[in-house]
Amino acid sequence: MRVLILGGDGYLGWPTAMYLSRRGHDVAVVDNYFRRRACIELNREPLVPVPNLHQRAALWEARSGFRVGVHIGDVCDYPFLRQIFREFQPEGVIHYAEQPAAPYSMMGHRQAIFTLTNNLVSTANVIYAVKETDINCHIVKLGTMGVYGTPNIDIEEGYLEVEHKGRKHTFLYPKTPGSLYHLTKAQDGDLLYFYCRMWGIRVTDLNQGPVYGIVTEESQQDERLYSIFNYDDIFGTVLNRFLVQAVAGVPLTVYGKGGQVRGYLNIKDTMACVELALLHPAAAGQYRVFNQFVETFSVNDLAARVQEAGRDLGLNVTIQNIPNPRLEAEEHYYNPAHTGLLALGLEPHYLNPAVLQAMLQLVQKYRGQIDEQLILPQVQW
Repeated sequence: MRVLILGGDGYLGWPTAMYLSRRGHDVAVVDNYFRRRACIELNREPLVPVPNLHQRAALWEARSGFRVGVHIGDVCDYPFLRQIFREFQPEGVIHYAEQPAAPYSMMGHRQAIFTLTNNLVSTANVIYAVKETDINCHIVKLGTMGVYGTPNIDIEEGYLEVEHKGRKHTFLYPKTPGSLYHLTKAQDGDLLYFYCRMWGIRVTDLNQGPVYGIVTEESQQDERLYSIFNYDDIFGTVLNRFLVQAVAGVPLTVYGKGGQVRGYLNIKDTMACVELALLHPAAAGQYRVFNQFVETFSVNDLAARVQEAGRDLGLNVTIQNIPNPRLEAEEHYYNPAHTGLLALGLEPHYLNPAVLQAMLQLVQKYRGQIDEQLILPQVQW
């Protein structure tokens, strides 16, 4: 099918573009280089330098024979986005084009307003572009498990049936996000749900847990095709940060007590989940939610696993609990459902010692490019 990827230069966007094009889809990507510009502005460059999006697409085509169309522009610019929709006529659109970092959203007023504006306006623009060009175009939006918070009951997939005073009703599952970024993810979900009911659009919201990984099948042939891999305190996810810290000989920074439990998945599973959602679209008027993760771990669990894998490679990996820069529960109940994508055929990749050692060995190749000044958290809330 024709698939438009918004945020196609990002950590998930570019690997998804290669993955889908290799599987026979006609793929085009849109990006405004926010992630790259923010990394430069904040002096938080990724571990591995990567070419710009035009260069990556040309390299991918030369290596694989598969083409990815490239459009540089802002999804918040509605005339620009609408024109892309009219020209490309996507059957599915993947919305990765949101500011992706909780710490960035909590840095200050400017970052907060950008996060609110970018994430909500971009989502509204996608909705209107679908309505004006093809109401049947399926929106696949990347959400986050963080919208749920850590309630003291089981987390369902998007909805909760409530019995109250002898009557029952099904509501969207209550959301208690822990950062402004997560709040915008909750708000854009409500926005999409509203327009599903008003206009009959088709939406799948993938509430994804933290992702780990560097190399995919498509990028393993050339390091210039790697994704943007951040290990810093703003854009780096926890396991990716731990991998770099282990190689650098910096103690793994466990925030607070380390009992924070989340659902994690390999970057390869992200791409598989997105394609499964595209191949099995939501019905007209349906706001469908999948909880997109494979396994749950506490931060302490992850640190211990990285420490063990590092020791097997001869690394002296230590763990240090530091004051938690985030306002969050450090010990809590956490039992989220995640059956929807498995039912569609997801074949998960699990976090085992071999996977951890392979990632550590890859990071070791770039040991000289690690900036240890980027590791300790500098944003608090």
